[in-house]
Amino acid sequence: MSKLNTAPNIAEPDNFYQDLIALHEGRSDADSEALNARLVLILANHIGDPNVLREAFALAADAGEAN
Repeated sequence: MSKLNTAPNIAEPDNFYQDLIALHEGRSDADSEALNARLVLILANHIGDPNVLREAFALAADAGEAN
C-alpha cells in the first residue's frame, strides 16, 4: 500500500510556483477555479491509489481548518 509523500519532493520549487502562478495569469477567478479543478483531477488520476487520495483529502481538509 502506498503512502502519501509529504516530504519536499519538487525540484526547483520556486520555479514550479512561478509556473503555477503564470498558468493563472490573465484568467478570471472562475476560470482559475475551473483550471484548479481540472488540475486536481488530472493529478488524482495520475496517482490513482484511492488510499493515497483519501490521505491527501484528509491532509488538505485539516490544513484548511487551521486557517
